[in-house]
Amino acid sequence: MIVIASDHAGVEYKTALFEVIRSSGRDIRDLGPSEATSVDYPDFAHPVAQAVAGGEAEAGILICGTGIGMSMSANRHQGVRAALCHDAFTAEMSRRHNDANVLCMGARVTGLGVAEQMVRIFLDTEFEGGRHQRRVERIEIEGESS
Repeated sequence: MIVIASDHAGVEYKTALFEVIRSSGRDIRDLGPSEATSVDYPDFAHPVAQAVAGGEAEAGILICGTGIGMSMSANRHQGVRAALCHDAFTAEMSRRHNDANVLCMGARVTGLGVAEQMVRIFLDTEFEGGRHQRRVERIEIEGESS
């Protein structure tokens, strides 16, 4: 299952991305909001991150105006690797090299066609592992410095 949420700036994109997610054969859980009335992005980023971190969802998708606030909020949760992506390449590399499990994007800075392409790629791309596994594991180490 894929969990998806937005703030007021991303409601239109969120709704438009449902079909892309369904076409991948996955179920969707919409964690809001349903209207474009002003809301605070952390209120929607945290439930998505919690669902991913807790294993209730395979991955998450978060959309706000720029994607910055959503990615900052989601990455506060251990086990979440939220990637702010802007194009097909960053979406692919976030999965292939970083094993990202939450895709963040900005509805005010990314065209809808590009957003749809990023979701397809994000959902279809596997983590390469190998030399990247060690790096991903280092993300989770708390209190240790290089």
